[in-house]
Amino acid sequence: MSNVFGFGASGNGVTDETAALQHALESGDGVLRLNKGTYRLSKPLVLDLSRSGYGAVRGEAGTTRLIMTGPGPAIRVVGHHEGTASPGSYRPEIWDKERFPILTGFEIVGEHPEADGIELLKTTKCVVSQVLVRRCRVGIRLVERNRDVVISDSHLFDNSEIGLLFDRCNLHQIIVKGCHISWNKQAGIKSVGGDVHNLQIVGNDIEYNNLTAGGSAVPVTAEELAGHAGGSEILFDAREGVVSEVTISGNTIQATVQPRGANIRVIGAPVARPQRSDGPASDVPDTAHLIAITGNILGSQSRAIELQSTSRITVTGNTIYDSADLSLFASHSSGIVVNGNTICWRGRDTEPAKDGLRFEDCDNVLVSGLAAQRLSAGSPESGAGITFVRCSDSSLSDSQLLDSVHRGVELEDCVRMRVTNNTIVDRRTKPTMQQAIRVRGTGGDHLIVNNIVGGAAVAPIEASGEAIDSRGNLIAAKPGQESK
Repeated sequence: MSNVFGFGASGNGVTDETAALQHALESGDGVLRLNKGTYRLSKPLVLDLSRSGYGAVRGEAGTTRLIMTGPGPAIRVVGHHEGTASPGSYRPEIWDKERFPILTGFEIVGEHPEADGIELLKTTKCVVSQVLVRRCRVGIRLVERNRDVVISDSHLFDNSEIGLLFDRCNLHQIIVKGCHISWNKQAGIKSVGGDVHNLQIVGNDIEYNNLTAGGSAVPVTAEELAGHAGGSEILFDAREGVVSEVTISGNTIQATVQPRGANIRVIGAPVARPQRSDGPASDVPDTAHLIAITGNILGSQSRAIELQSTSRITVTGNTIYDSADLSLFASHSSGIVVNGNTICWRGRDTEPAKDGLRFEDCDNVLVSGLAAQRLSAGSPESGAGITFVRCSDSSLSDSQLLDSVHRGVELEDCVRMRVTNNTIVDRRTKPTMQQAIRVRGTGGDHLIVNNIVGGAAVAPIEASGEAIDSRGNLIAAKPGQESK
């Protein structure tokens, strides 16, 4: 048996238990059983599945604590699976010795600035469940290659950098569910480089993952803040890798506002999109794609969702609130569907308005079914609650944009845009919306029909350019006046 008390460990929180626990891993039956107690480690415990065979680390129902006093992960699980998730790619020895390692029931606390919680390398069917990692650098790190990973019912909390990191990892089939991933200083979940596919992030609480959150007793300097600007609750950086087939669903993802921060940020490799005479070319970014962001609560950050050089992204059924800069920003992206979301500022009329959508250099964008109120994006001179700049072959339809601060919709240098069947009105006693819809710059071939517009201080619809069809719009009247 691998009960660590039988291998010289004490669990007294004072003794360095590294040698005893590693001895138990290597000489026992492959299951490291950690009784209630506190175990200090100075080096990683390495569970090498090719040597130990089927392996697991099991704490005593959360009463077990590991304190990592040195650099590196407290627990490193090493497999040797080089194949895919396909059954035919498994070597017999992987099924015989390495499948399904389980880590459960313990806490890891970092005492070294480079201490990490758990590291997985070339594992298959690994399950991490009911684990708490805090005060480390990275809570859980996946490196090199892993297949079929489940991370559930765990807490990745108050780590100095990242809660869950896919570090240039070839990773397919992973589920992250029912976890609390919060108060990590750079990101809650981050993927950088690598090749990440079939990722499901469902039913988690992911919040306050930035340097400014947490009420640290140590003041945050301007230099530290500048170095961490742009952090995200969820960040996929595929500029030197690929991320695809991702579902982000049923989560609460919120924070405190951080300079250039985002609740969800996806960055693909830049793709040259040479301009044609009638709009952007159809070159499609292809390193960040096939992503569904559905049914989440997103709020209290500079931006709720940011998409750079992405394609085939669906944003549906989310409640988005209190985005200090923009609710959604997309640039150099194609095939974006934004449908059935509520976008709302939750404060009182006396508080600053927030929120808005902006698309730059995008094509094939479909925005529909929005319920949005008091969007403040843009300025008195340019921009609107929903702004399209240098976009083509896109549409805004069947949405309600009420009481926008500057204007409802603006198309700038766009081609073949459709704005149809929307209600865009400023209902306030003292309206500030200048135009419900404004078209400016070059471009044309727009269809702007069957909208209800009203309450604009300058003009309900102001359009310049060629080939703009604006039939059938209803100019809503103020009380006591007739509609046109």
